[in-house]
Amino acid sequence: MKNIYIIINITVIFFSLSFLLIALITISSYKITPEFINSYNQNTNECKICLLLIKDANKNLIDDNTIESISLTEESFKVITSIDIEDPRTFLGRELPAFHFFDTKIQVAGIGTDYTTLPNESPPPIEEVLKERQINETEITKQEKTTKKEQDNNSIKKTTQGRKVVYLYHSHSWEAFLPSLKNAEVPDEATSTDENVNIISVGSKLKQALEEKGIGTDHNKTNVAKELSKRGWNTNQSYQYSRGLVTDVLSSNKDINYLIDIHRDSLRKKNTTVNIKNKSYARLFFIIGEDSKNFEKNLKLSKELHEAIEKVYPGLSKGVFSKNKTMGNGVYNQDLSENAILLEVGGVDNNTDELNNTIQAFAEVFSQYYWKTSGAKEI
Repeated sequence: MKNIYIIINITVIFFSLSFLLIALITISSYKITPEFINSYNQNTNECKICLLLIKDANKNLIDDNTIESISLTEESFKVITSIDIEDPRTFLGRELPAFHFFDTKIQVAGIGTDYTTLPNESPPPIEEVLKERQINETEITKQEKTTKKEQDNNSIKKTTQGRKVVYLYHSHSWEAFLPSLKNAEVPDEATSTDENVNIISVGSKLKQALEEKGIGTDHNKTNVAKELSKRGWNTNQSYQYSRGLVTDVLSSNKDINYLIDIHRDSLRKKNTTVNIKNKSYARLFFIIGEDSKNFEKNLKLSKELHEAIEKVYPGLSKGVFSKNKTMGNGVYNQDLSENAILLEVGGVDNNTDELNNTIQAFAEVFSQYYWKTSGAKEI
């Protein structure tokens, strides 16, 4: 008899919730899409809910210790409204145009990182990135002097015996920095096809720094904007193009063990700069594609690098973020290697000194990580 009452109660509750959900759908003209279902599956503790219902029917079947504390009211509210009270973005996410571009997951939060400082991915039109921009020669001269000084202070030792084990490339090679450009003031103007001032220059510095640590490094300097234009492609197809670069190098060089796609963030200076021991650095962070088959391994790599950086340079790393295909590319060529990362270095306002300081710091930590995990010994 007791079981009959339980079944009746569950049936009544089910139909009540069903009518409520239908009413909400009718009033708001909201469509139940695959995205909604996926969001429900990802954000709802459905297994725990099932266990609680089973426990309610027969308390002897389920041990209290096997179920974590869960609020059925909160979960029901989340399912019906798509609002998570712990995530402020969900309150306005469907009302603000293009707000989903900011729907990035924080896997590891660095110092000062929260939902208001999340990176966003919105490549400019191909016409914009192909524009010729005047160069600030002062910044280039400063970079050349720094490079020569570092070369004078370091004796290069090829402990990888000439093997190139790290591959650096730039899916958004046009990303540049305002201090290196003349008459450029807003983030949308921080683009250039000149490898002396765009993100390729950062890759060149990292290649030099890693090789000074004994790690053979290959650096691709392709003008991706130009190649996209040749094919009639737009900037949203940049990862499709760079994928060809990566597959080519992996097929021709079996020694490549790490893939690093280097980018520049679009946030302003207050969110991309940190002072450590009276020295200014451009902050960096990692982005991992959730739709890559190597997601877990690449996430582990990024977390370990983040933690290693924070031990020596607290605040330098903003953290580790992940994106799926609804938030960005979702893969970022990381399915091609178990040691692949997308590394964002600095923002539109960071200058040459800040970028150089960061690259030296990252090279120091990465090289230590490399020797530790590869089993090789420095000579």
